[in-house]
Amino acid sequence: MEALLIIGRILFSLIFLGAGIGHLAKPKETAAYAEVRGMPAAEWRVRISGVLIAAGGLGVILGVWMDLAALGLTVYVLIAAFLIHHFWSDEEPTRTTEMAMFMKNLAIAGAGLIIFTMSATGADMGWELGSSAFNL
Repeated sequence: MEALLIIGRILFSLIFLGAGIGHLAKPKETAAYAEVRGMPAAEWRVRISGVLIAAGGLGVILGVWMDLAALGLTVYVLIAAFLIHHFWSDEEPTRTTEMAMFMKNLAIAGAGLIIFTMSATGADMGWELGSSAFNL
């Protein structure tokens, strides 16, 4: 079971590592998309979010304050869902793609809440390098 927990943590985190690297490697391109979606001052927000989501992804994989990392990633995807992927204000063909991204973010938020709750309550999460930030 421990191996499945670690594999699950890695799979959950890969999207954040990839996005974080993308935010940092191509901040202008990522910011351009965010600006089109209505995000003001997007470039500095993209750079900050890139660092935070990459760190959060590593935190979940390595088990370093995994609960805090999962909670932070959950907050991030919920903010992105509502501020960037607001499909209800779009028309086709953008609407369908943005709705899929919105729903993906909600699913990821659900997984993040599960990881947060399990880690913060002391459940066995498999191999961990650090300790929890919360003790629920």
